[in-house]
Amino acid sequence: MTKQREESRERRRRRVRVKVSGTASRPRLNVFRSLKHIYAQVIDDEAGHTLAAASSLDRAVRAQAGLKKVEEAMLVGRLIAQRAQEKQIKRVVFDRAGYRYHGRIKAVAEGAREGGLEF
Repeated sequence: MTKQREESRERRRRRVRVKVSGTASRPRLNVFRSLKHIYAQVIDDEAGHTLAAASSLDRAVRAQAGLKKVEEAMLVGRLIAQRAQEKQIKRVVFDRAGYRYHGRIKAVAEGAREGGLEF
């Protein structure tokens, strides 16, 4: 990523984080996208703890070989929803971390909704 694109995303991320914060009753679902993988975390910002995490590196996702990146992202969304519900988390705030709500980011959100999380 070029320096200018990195700085632009970081500015967007900070702008979003001013408005989006996770609490114990409604934690933040954060998504990070790298060129190869996608990561999702459910975070309680008040306590500073990660409550649940999932990524395209998890065994459940990697076991299904031959998937495209968007399909992997959808599985990561379903997996994070399942892990959040195991901890009795049903409602979250979606934090796109400065990325456009498009492609893999959108797929994670849709997968989480299919898995039972409410935004």
